[in-house]
Parts: sequence; C-alpha cells; structure tokens
Amino acid sequence: MKVIFKTPAAEKSHLEYELAKTRLTLNDELSVKLDKYERDEDAHLDVCQDCYGNLVLGVIPGLAQRYAAQIDIPARTYHDEDSGEVNEDGEPIIRPVADPFSTDNVTLTLWEMEV
Repeated sequence: MKVIFKTPAAEKSHLEYELAKTRLTLNDELSVKLDKYERDEDAHLDVCQDCYGNLVLGVIPGLAQRYAAQIDIPARTYHDEDSGEVNEDGEPIIRPVADPFSTDNVTLTLWEMEV
C-alpha cells in the first residue's frame, strides 16, 4: 500500500493505520475490508472525523467535521483465459478472469489531525 502524508507539522499528527492482509484499520477504530470495495472502476473512499470525534466512512453532511483520510482503490484488472470450450466455428472461447486483489495498488492519503 502506498501511503501519502499531507501537510506534515510538528504539533499535529495523522491517523495511525495498520494493514493486515486486505483489512485496513485506522486508529484502532475504523476497519475497512479493502477488497470488498474493488470494482470495475476506481473506488474512492473518504474517511472523516464526526462532531463526536469518531471516524466515519464517507462525507456525511451535518455530521462530518474534519477530513482525515482518503483510500483510493484502482479499478479491477483482468486477463484472458482459455475456457477449454470452443465456439461453433471451432475457435477457443476466451473469457476475462479478474486478477487477484493486491493491496500494493491501494493508496492511503492521510491528512493531519489535531492532537
């Protein structure tokens, strides 16, 4: 996973994060199963701190107070695989097969949070 720290400063800090297989945990509070969000198009997840100091997934009007992180998951990729079948012309039938999910392709951007 690529991690980008935005606007570093000594008196502020970023969310703590931990990656275990495909599960990303932020501040030991919010857990996201990254492969669940992989789609055929890019996925962009916003993480905010609400008015109670809790982390929430998404920008919730009236509740989200501070932007904390972004999780960017690129679109699923595919490779062609011979199905072992042939069409009516005797040609092999090729089907797209999804490549395995890899957290190496995910980008986590962390914004500073006041301590």
